[in-house]
Amino acid sequence: MDKKSRFIQVIKQNEGLIFKVAMLYTNSLHDREDLYQEIVFQLWKSFDSFGEKSKLSTWMYRVAMNTAIYNLKSSKRQVNTIPIDMETERFAEAVDKSEEARIKQLYDNIQTLSLLERGIILLYLEGKSHQEIAEIIGITSSNVGTKILRIKEKLKSRIIKKQ
Repeated sequence: MDKKSRFIQVIKQNEGLIFKVAMLYTNSLHDREDLYQEIVFQLWKSFDSFGEKSKLSTWMYRVAMNTAIYNLKSSKRQVNTIPIDMETERFAEAVDKSEEARIKQLYDNIQTLSLLERGIILLYLEGKSHQEIAEIIGITSSNVGTKILRIKEKLKSRIIKKQ
């Protein structure tokens, strides 16, 4: 299989990963589409450099998150909240209304976190191990554990305050 075909296959298999990162770091559909395209472009540019020293998804998360954070910083845009809309439903399983409301509340609170904290909690919610998160973010595994505990406490206190 040639490089282009292999790349297209990788993107199709992992479009949910790219979409989640784009959704987390933007606040409009237009910005989300632009960021999605920029992430795919950056993945293409660095596709040859993937040395398979880590999982493909770990490498993709790192490129996607670095691209998202760079775009936010370079454009000096402020991200406040992202409404959970119909577009996200294509990636979510059918859940009851109360659980859906709790998920929306969680994501609304995640939007109030710093860029690094958002990235860490996204990866944690994806089921990544502390070691994988450390490789993606570029910090130690023990530091990841500490940050996750602090993020959980921060989110918990914000959710309790709103109830």
